[in-house]
Amino acid sequence: MRALLWFKQDLRLDDHLALQAGLAAECLLPVYVLDPVQLQLNPFGMRRMGVQRMRFLLESLMALDSQLRQRGSRLLVHIGTPEQVIPQLVAQLKLDRVLTLEEIAPDEQAQIARVATSLGHVVLQQAPANHLLRSEDLPFSLDQIPHVFSRFRTLIEKRVQVFQPRQAPDHLPCLPEGALALLQPLPTLSQLGLGEPLSVPASAFPFSGGEPAALARLRDYLWQSQGVRQYKDTRNGMIGSEYSSKFSPWLANGSLSARRVIAELRRHEAQFKRNDSTEWLWVEMLWRDFFRWTLLRHGSALFKAGGLQAHEYAPLQVDQRFQEWSRGLTGMPLVDANMRELAATGFMSNRGRQVVASYLINDLQQDWRHGAAWFEEHLIDYDPASNWGNWAYLAGVGNDPRQNRVFNALRQARAYDPDAHYVSLWLPELRDVPQGLRHTPFLLAGGHLRSIGYPQLNKIPDSWKPYLHAVA
Repeated sequence: MRALLWFKQDLRLDDHLALQAGLAAECLLPVYVLDPVQLQLNPFGMRRMGVQRMRFLLESLMALDSQLRQRGSRLLVHIGTPEQVIPQLVAQLKLDRVLTLEEIAPDEQAQIARVATSLGHVVLQQAPANHLLRSEDLPFSLDQIPHVFSRFRTLIEKRVQVFQPRQAPDHLPCLPEGALALLQPLPTLSQLGLGEPLSVPASAFPFSGGEPAALARLRDYLWQSQGVRQYKDTRNGMIGSEYSSKFSPWLANGSLSARRVIAELRRHEAQFKRNDSTEWLWVEMLWRDFFRWTLLRHGSALFKAGGLQAHEYAPLQVDQRFQEWSRGLTGMPLVDANMRELAATGFMSNRGRQVVASYLINDLQQDWRHGAAWFEEHLIDYDPASNWGNWAYLAGVGNDPRQNRVFNALRQARAYDPDAHYVSLWLPELRDVPQGLRHTPFLLAGGHLRSIGYPQLNKIPDSWKPYLHAVA
């Protein structure tokens, strides 16, 4: 077998079943295709991948190439469409098989189908994707996946799950003859037309992309700092790198195996005992899988305005208020601070995501799909299933029989940023405002707000009135 290993959202060597399938090959060519479509505008007027996501991707590709070099191989990165690049490489280097991992989103599945068609008689072999659970682990068929997470969890936990991820190999088959001549340096962000982002010391995710950084974080969080043992108590934090696991960016682009995370978690629990926090990390990882299997079952329905519920009541308007939300200029400090953190770093806390999404949907009455698309462009941990699944969930058109999941933004601010440290960090114009008013600058005179350069909130919702002067 002379094989091409097509990397996509699986930028690791650990627990990589397509890589394992290629170990017996006579020669193996690792390839990543950087598709320019990712940088073009989508139907919502946004890029599918913005500067922070691309930065993290390029870091991950550089790390993957380094890992391959240590095992006698290299990573060939080509710019183009996979349906053109991969068949061309197969023909040029006389390869007879393409190995890759399965995809779960409709666009990516369609891309694999196009590549398979372009390959003609050459086999395209797919291995299971970066799920926590394999299809054979599920106690139900794909068309019977529960609509509600609690039911999904109950059925899964009735079976004892044993996770045995495959270790990264020590050596890899040699490259095909002529492959070295095709190698080229990674493009820079500037060459891709994105510009170079500034480093932000206040970032809650100061880590770099790639498998070595992912495994280092896994070791630290579970074994050295053992931050996992306080996960349930700290996961709603907003400042600093230690308030949550921070695994999601590496999971999203496949630099970290979901099965490796849980295998290590079970090993940790065997040595230090299970507690509420280790159990909660398991639940969050199970949520990730729930959204992935839901996307596999429902496909493109998840990306429609009415979502899985096909509701007609979902707001469809998009106006100036969306632009103010996306730029962090709504006049609601907690929302604005989170949106500016996202733009500056590509990351935002889980609590922040729920607050800003609810605010866009319920307070501003904007089309939730535009918010999901904005997150897709900017989040370094963007994952189609989790991102669109969570947005649909909050919009009342996803996996939840309840509707109107409204987060009171001011109540959230009082509860999770009681001393206004978070809004002070990301909204420098409010630092000279008295601390007690940093969550409610709209109570100041309009002239004062204009002088500090912060927008005036148009209307104070009635639901905020109990929290205008309260401290949680």
